[in-house]
Amino acid sequence: MERVCFQVQVRADRLDEYRERHRAVWPEMLAALSAADWRNYSLFLREDGLLLGYLETEDFEAAKRAMDATDVNARWQAEMAPFFAGELAFERLEEVFHLD
Repeated sequence: MERVCFQVQVRADRLDEYRERHRAVWPEMLAALSAADWRNYSLFLREDGLLLGYLETEDFEAAKRAMDATDVNARWQAEMAPFFAGELAFERLEEVFHLD
């Protein structure tokens, strides 16, 4: 099982709307994430716009490819792109400790 954490920066002027959008994630997007093996997927947002994402999966590269192959992901990412500062590039963080 891979535990994956990543960070990206949300624009400070879009924080409230970003939160609101995630209160109503499209059902087909939720289904696609589950089908692509994105388990325990969570997003955490700091007031300065730092967004941390966490998920568990058997194979992160395969899980990313599976999502990239869906139309719903392309539509969701296109709608969400204006919320991010700069280029949308998830920076994966190194896991240095895990309490099992």
